[in-house]
Amino acid sequence: MFIILVYDVNEKKVNKYHKACKKYLTWVQNSVFEGEISEANYRILMDELKSLMDEQQDSVLVYKFRTKKYFERESIGIPKPSHEDIFF
Repeated sequence: MFIILVYDVNEKKVNKYHKACKKYLTWVQNSVFEGEISEANYRILMDELKSLMDEQQDSVLVYKFRTKKYFERESIGIPKPSHEDIFF
């Protein structure tokens, strides 16, 4: 699946969230990640983020797409990396 993940967390935890998300997704902007992820890795990532979370202060939003077919990304201003910019 393709996801866009956005988090808003206590600034003391930003680096921990960033590190966890960067294992599975592409960092595209402050607190915003995107990319293809398997269902198993998605569950692992969400469990890791839940373990870091203080539900009274932190939030994570995930937009899921079954396929990139209906996904379009438009950017203006300073170019940021995309999952398509990563070459293996």
